[in-house]
Amino acid sequence: MEKHLKQMQTLLEAGTPFVTVTLVEAKGSTPRAQGGRMLVTGEGLNSGTVGGGLVEAKALDFALDFLAESKLNEQTKFVQWNLNRDAGMSCGGSVKLFFERFHTNIWEIVIYGAGHVAQALIPLLLTLESQLTCLDTRQEWLDKLPDSPKLKKLCVKSLPETVESTAETAFVLIMTQGHRSDFYIAQRFLARNTQPFLGVIGSRSKAATLQRELKKEGLKKALTERLVCPLGFSLGGNNPQEIAVSISAQLLYERDKLYDKIHPRNPLPEKS
Repeated sequence: MEKHLKQMQTLLEAGTPFVTVTLVEAKGSTPRAQGGRMLVTGEGLNSGTVGGGLVEAKALDFALDFLAESKLNEQTKFVQWNLNRDAGMSCGGSVKLFFERFHTNIWEIVIYGAGHVAQALIPLLLTLESQLTCLDTRQEWLDKLPDSPKLKKLCVKSLPETVESTAETAFVLIMTQGHRSDFYIAQRFLARNTQPFLGVIGSRSKAATLQRELKKEGLKKALTERLVCPLGFSLGGNNPQEIAVSISAQLLYERDKLYDKIHPRNPLPEKS
């Protein structure tokens, strides 16, 4: 068990996608008693065993298929197999297996600007299962951010020129030093039209100005309306810490809506 946990920790720290498989129950004639464990990465069996033979081969295939699934809201699976019927084995027993995956479908968030709101927001987002990238032209502001394997800090000469290298699946937040730099970055992202979420920090008046300027640049209304501005839910005050909470809540809401994740909790009120 200790070796299994150490190997899990190694994979977690490396950010390697993997699935744990645990034999939670074995009845009748089975290759191994309950408690067997194995780790599966995209390359196949990493370590451990749940009994070997056909049952392990079936569990390995099942784990690899689970690893490749894109459903964000399904991180565990529980199966029961009759070894004769489901695995083609001559023995008449049955097994129950628990599958849990880690580091799959990583939620990527890219933040343009390392200013006061980003300084409050990024430590909060680092507590979630996400991978962050923060870009700025000011190294001194990036240096103020916490060090974490989940955070990339990139000092660049031109922020708009990095748009094309941003993953199409990333949520993008724009909160640079000023309106003009925000505009040029937003313009490029809207022209690319790939991000599942694109937000700009600011006021309602800034949002109206952005819409007018983007329209002058020839961008269609259907595109510009994808831009979320002001960024964050309408709650809390105007200090960076409370703005960070409102943005985090909005990001979680948009992520779960994107992946059809439904909570048993009460729904959020409609934004005004």
